[in-house]
Amino acid sequence: MSTPASAVAVVKVGTSSITLPSGELDETALVKLAEDLASARAGGRRIVLVMSGAIAAGMPAFGLARRPADMGTLQAIAAVGQPRLVERMSALLGKHDVVAGQVLLTPYDFFHRSQYVHARQTLERLLELGVLPIVNENDTVADDEIRYGDNDMLSALVAQALGADALVVLTDISGLFTADPRVDENASLIEEVREVDAALERMAGGAGSERGSGGMATKLAAATLASRSGVRAVIASAKTPNVVVDALAGRAVGTMFAARPVSMSRRKLWIAFARASEGRIVVDDGARRALVDGGKSLLAAGVVDVHGDFGAGAAVEVVDGSGALFAKGLCRPYTSTLLATYRGRRTSELPAGFPDEVIHRDDLVVLP
Repeated sequence: MSTPASAVAVVKVGTSSITLPSGELDETALVKLAEDLASARAGGRRIVLVMSGAIAAGMPAFGLARRPADMGTLQAIAAVGQPRLVERMSALLGKHDVVAGQVLLTPYDFFHRSQYVHARQTLERLLELGVLPIVNENDTVADDEIRYGDNDMLSALVAQALGADALVVLTDISGLFTADPRVDENASLIEEVREVDAALERMAGGAGSERGSGGMATKLAAATLASRSGVRAVIASAKTPNVVVDALAGRAVGTMFAARPVSMSRRKLWIAFARASEGRIVVDDGARRALVDGGKSLLAAGVVDVHGDFGAGAAVEVVDGSGALFAKGLCRPYTSTLLATYRGRRTSELPAGFPDEVIHRDDLVVLP
């Protein structure tokens, strides 16, 4: 597989892949990871590492054998573990003459467009300077790390923001299986995923290990998001020799998700994939045709129902009468309360000067 020398790849490694059962950092795993990343860079790749493990790295300092449940304690542990984790990884990369830089992100950086652009520009500049950014959720101030699923979704969002050509999600099993291989000896590896459906999501199962917060389900979601953003994704075992280089070269390691063709601008990709939805708008058949076939804006007249509590400018999902999701957009002039009040009304029936556009076509993305 031929790849431009300037191509960006995002590599994500989970907590369970770099820690021992005791919770201590696994030095052997970290050494291997540094070697894999250095080899990929030597081949001309620009690499971003999304690295989980801050909480696991901090637990031994508190004498903890199990991951606590309360958020305040988790954030305090992360404050101790994060510098330890990055310091060790930076030292190992330094042995390969690779300079690492820490980038901490929060959901705010993806929620607001200006912050999103700023974060992307910072990462791009670090890559231009030859730095390998180590990205993590800012666990000490944000409470979404647990819900993100051990940074799986964060890695997909970073890959999408940078227009990366590949996302490699490293975990403690060889990829996506037909069942959990830890409990079912007949489970077989799925080498390529062409379409994600409900059956595949059921196969992915639930939560991960005690040391991490993600499971295969969050990895499947991250790979799906990346694929739909035009980024090829691979889920593979961190223990596989040369896994990063082989995954980036397109060799058969783990489970591969092909990149889908994408014709959206970066801004619309942000709306579609980076902004979390805060509500749902149900529209009639006429409004669906106008949005999908006519490229029109969504008007209040076409709104049938409103779900969720959101403010003006929120990202919302747009569904038809059967509940099928087909679009997403920014509901700029309306709050959920106002929209529930004026839904179904024609322009002439709205208060004087009140906008009839619920979602302008420039803020609307028809989803694949």
